[in-house]
Amino acid sequence: MARRMAWKQNGYRWEVAPAWDGAADNARQLKTSPLIAQILHNRGLDEIESVRRFLNPKLTDLHPPELLGGIDVAVERLTKAVRDGEKICIYGDYDVDGMTAVAILYRLLAMHGAEVDYYVPHRLEEGYGVNVEAIGKIADDGVKLLVTVDCGVTAVEQLRRAGELGMDVIVTDHHAPDPVLPDVLAIIHPALPDGNYPNADLAGAGVAFKLAWHLACRMCGSDRVDEPMRNFLLEATTLAALGTIADVVPLLDENRVLAVYGLKGLAATEHPGLRALITSARLAGERLDAFDVGFRLAPRLNACGRMGHARLAVELLTRAEPDRCREIAEYLEKQNAERQKVERQITEEAVDMVRSGRDDDKAIVLASPGWHAGVVGIVASRMVDRFGKPAVIIALDGEGGRGSARSVDGFHMRDALAACGEHLINFGGHAMAGGLSLSVDSVEKFKADFNRYAADNISEEITLPVLQIDAEITISELSYQVVEQLERMGPFGRGNPRSLMAIRSARIMTPPQRMGRNGGTVSFIVGQDQPKPGRLRCVGFGMGELVDKLAGVNTVDIVGEPVLNHFNGRSSVEMHLRDVAISN
Repeated sequence: MARRMAWKQNGYRWEVAPAWDGAADNARQLKTSPLIAQILHNRGLDEIESVRRFLNPKLTDLHPPELLGGIDVAVERLTKAVRDGEKICIYGDYDVDGMTAVAILYRLLAMHGAEVDYYVPHRLEEGYGVNVEAIGKIADDGVKLLVTVDCGVTAVEQLRRAGELGMDVIVTDHHAPDPVLPDVLAIIHPALPDGNYPNADLAGAGVAFKLAWHLACRMCGSDRVDEPMRNFLLEATTLAALGTIADVVPLLDENRVLAVYGLKGLAATEHPGLRALITSARLAGERLDAFDVGFRLAPRLNACGRMGHARLAVELLTRAEPDRCREIAEYLEKQNAERQKVERQITEEAVDMVRSGRDDDKAIVLASPGWHAGVVGIVASRMVDRFGKPAVIIALDGEGGRGSARSVDGFHMRDALAACGEHLINFGGHAMAGGLSLSVDSVEKFKADFNRYAADNISEEITLPVLQIDAEITISELSYQVVEQLERMGPFGRGNPRSLMAIRSARIMTPPQRMGRNGGTVSFIVGQDQPKPGRLRCVGFGMGELVDKLAGVNTVDIVGEPVLNHFNGRSSVEMHLRDVAISN
């Protein structure tokens, strides 16, 4: 793609994608507007067939599971374990991706009478991934086959111990592997260096779904599964969608297929645990989208692991009866409320620490003995959003500390942690996030080295928040039909964000007014006469201060997300603002 045009406005860098010469031709073939064709082009979708697959995804667009290396060996061993009545343990991570991956495999194996159980580590007491103590407990329980989900690809020593204790091990994971892989029976991973799987961005739940699909075919003795297995796999897309959306992997390729079909099934699911969760979130009867999963359902599941032990949330998704599901869902609701309270408190303290520190640091590294290790990852994300810098937030407890790190585009977090690895007990992660543990005595040395690394690897262009704008348009281009077509591009998320549009030299037609609780939202109407007359209502959530800043201003440039507003039986187009600048 050609270089984007860029402007700096109000602390943001506006980057507008250049106009595409092929937009009009593609729009004619697709029977849509050139604006829609432009946006699809910005997503890398130029060919008509790829656009049609994007707009109308089908389950047949999923890649065959046998393309994943190691999956045939894994299915053969699982089939033998079920047939021979061997004990199987599924070892999963404590986040939503890990929970849903556990649930997919557990429910399939239980359907076939397998002697199967699961193990999810305690976030605070055991930390992320496979640990040797847990391996010992699992072996003592007589387990002969251990299957990891959403973890394990870096657990070389831990899984060597599992082999020494007489267990065969199958690893399913999607996290970045180290140069040395575990010596196990099979590793199923979409992005191994010697692999050829078409979608390297498959989530942990997606990998588990592919293994379950292949295993179901093997158990049915055909590529076409019987009706009970077909119904199970359709239900499993709902669990896979939860994990995929919650883990913020790109919602493109088959991840989009799983998200689309999973969301369709979620609202009408018969899964007692999901129904109880949806009801507790006051979403029953609603048409659910990626926002509902990411910001209402996933936080409730995650709260259990953040504030205590994730096993209750896994029970909700696996074997709990309806009455027990309602009980667990109510508990998760209370845990989530407590998590929000603790998160707000720590965020306020962290913001104060940043403001009282050095302004010239390219990164944020904060530590405190009063912080809850279960929520520091969320706080790190808040710091990135607020200050536009990579953030590492560390909860200290006694002689040690556990931290979570979040990054900005262009700064690889795992590489940064590796560069400071001499100060860490352990660490892991990927480009945008990571986790670490260290001794209290190493905090200041780690902070100094991390800031030095950031200073050498972060430019001003990286830390200045960017608004990636799909097109510069006029108000008259935002017809109801165009915005309706934009909505069809969902579910939205990483890799497929909601479209941002820029409108320049729009006249303010009505005085900006405060709305909502505490007047934190602003609303006003803008208009243009050329090339056609048009008016557009603008709403800025958390932008109430614009009422004062725009006093006496006649003309503005705006960036925002065009959406359809449905109210009192009427529908209209409005703009949800992301930034506003006074026109020159």
